[in-house]
This record gives sequence, C-alpha cells and structure tokens, in this order.
Amino acid sequence: MWDALVGVMKDAYTAGLGEGTVPRPVIMPLVRGELVGLIWVRPLKVGQDALTGIAELANIAAAGADEVVLAWETHDVATACELPIVGPAPCLNMVLATRGGHVLHQFPYNEQLLSRSPEGWASVAPDWRPAPAPQPGGELVPPIQAAVNFSFAPIELDHPDPFGVTVVLMEEDGYRISLTEAFAR
Repeated sequence: MWDALVGVMKDAYTAGLGEGTVPRPVIMPLVRGELVGLIWVRPLKVGQDALTGIAELANIAAAGADEVVLAWETHDVATACELPIVGPAPCLNMVLATRGGHVLHQFPYNEQLLSRSPEGWASVAPDWRPAPAPQPGGELVPPIQAAVNFSFAPIELDHPDPFGVTVVLMEEDGYRISLTEAFAR
C-alpha cells in the first residue's frame, strides 16, 4: 500500500508541477489497512489560516482512522504558514503515522523548466533525486505535527455516522474529498 501511495503522490506532483502548480497538502486516512480516500486542504490564506487549515485535515482521520499518511511540499507549506524552510526543498514529504508514532519520508527533486507563461508562471518537471533514509520520529513542521496529533484524538459527535458528518462538514469548509468506493456515501 505504501509504494502505491508514494506512486500516486509522485504522479500528482509531476502532473501539478507540469501545470505550474504544487498540489496542496493532502491526508490519506486508512482503516484496517484500507485507504479511505484522499482529502486535500481547503483554499488557504497565508499565515494562521494556513496553519489551521492544514491541522484540520486531521478531522477526517479522527472519525476512526488507524493510520494516516500526509503529503506536502516543503517550500509550499513553509511559505503558506510563514515558517522557515526545514529540510530539503523542493521536496515531496510524506509521513506515515499511527497512534504509536510516525515515520517521515522525503522525496527531494530538482525542477526542470518545461515552459513559462506570458504571466511568468513556470511549468516544471520534477527530477527525483535519491531519497534519504526514512526517519522514524522525524521532525515535522508544526501544522503537519498538529494534524498527526489530532488524527488520533477521537471526535465527539453525537451522531450515528460521525464519519459521514465529518465528510459533509469538511466539504462545506472547502476541503476536496475523494473517497474510495468502500467508504463513499
């Protein structure tokens, strides 16, 4: 499952960068080893809103996930959250987390310019560099660490379907949710 998720994220980055954008941070909750879906962060304003919006990705996982995978780009999150750049950049970061801890995986890349629009937007292709060894307990930027922490704090919803309610509320807030067939409602 891990290799498939890494492949999906690398493909998403290749496609997004080719269109001149970096994919937004995403959470992929798993229940008993089965992928629930992909949930991309809502549109963010720079600063506190970005910190909050990324941390709130955890809401979907708190509805019952056993483990979560979060993916983000180093420079993108640092810029949005007004944080210093920590670690390789540009870099696709992925963390696999359970209640017992997390492992940080980093996939650095060089950007190869494909084209530039008249407005100055660059279309690039990632040239994936060798990945450093996975880092058990590796340092996470604050909003990602918050999302990991909150992913395993049970939500208190007095409703027979807390997962379904969470999906609806997150969609209303602007999160893009794509559930697998097994979890689609």
